Parts: sequence; C-alpha cells; structure tokens
Amino acid sequence: MPFRILPLLLLAAIGVVMAADVDYPLDASGPDGRRPGGTLTQSMPAPPIAIEENKDLKRERNYPDQPPTIPHSIRGYQIDINGNKCLSCHSRANSARSQATMISITHYMDRDGQALAAVSPRRYFCNQCHVPQMEVLPLVGNNFETIDKILQDDANAAQKP
Repeated sequence: MPFRILPLLLLAAIGVVMAADVDYPLDASGPDGRRPGGTLTQSMPAPPIAIEENKDLKRERNYPDQPPTIPHSIRGYQIDINGNKCLSCHSRANSARSQATMISITHYMDRDGQALAAVSPRRYFCNQCHVPQMEVLPLVGNNFETIDKILQDDANAAQKP
C-alpha cells in the first residue's frame, strides 16, 4: 500500500514546483469596485469607517417580510452564544419597560411553527437579518421602487383621461 502512495506524492511535489516556476503577472491592475483600483500587489488605504445612523426612527420596509433595519447604533453590543444585548430591550419580557419594539412572535417559534418560551436558537443572532444603517452615499445608483409606489403610479395613470 505505501508503494502506491509514493508515486502520487512525487507527482504532487513536481506539480507544486512546476506551478511555482510560472511567472504570474502580480502587478496586474485590480478591478474598480468598492475600493478603487491600484494593482494587486499595491496596498491601498482602507476607506474610513462610516458613522452609524442613530435616529431611533422606524424605517419604511421596501418589500413584504423585509427584516426591519436597526435604527440605532449597536457598536459594542454583545451578540454571541454567551449573551444578546438586543434582548435586554426587545424581548417579550422587556419591551414594555424599555418602550422598544418587541421582536416578532415568529422569533419565538421553532422551524415547525411550535411556540417556544424563549427566542428560537435560529433567530438568536439578530445581525443575520437585521442591520444598522450607515450615513453614506450609495455606492451605485438605484431606481428601486416599492410595490406601493408602483401600484399608486398605475392607479394614477388609469385615472388620467
């Protein structure tokens, strides 16, 4: 058995040496995406960290079942297996005292729709779906329209003679 493995190891070693001998163009220009170009070997400065919006105002949702965005800063919040700072205000037990929006009842259900006494483990890590907003300009143009606006525009167009 060991004699069968040895040729494979030799071929693998030769392949690594051959790949290392190839001259790849390491200074090819990088794509202009979120951070503009440069070359692949050039270090570009990271953009500054954006400021979190902290208005505590509910935002309109753009489509049905969209997870609401977080209207306040969550910098420094512990959200891990040992604790979830969000639940100190948004849990069923604490929302009346804190006047924060209670998390949806669906967060207290298992995957079969059975009610649970505590937040479902699959809904425990809030940042899987809910995100804070940053005070930044859009990276790309956007002409998204909510379904309500589209329906209203259609109704207005139908009323015109």
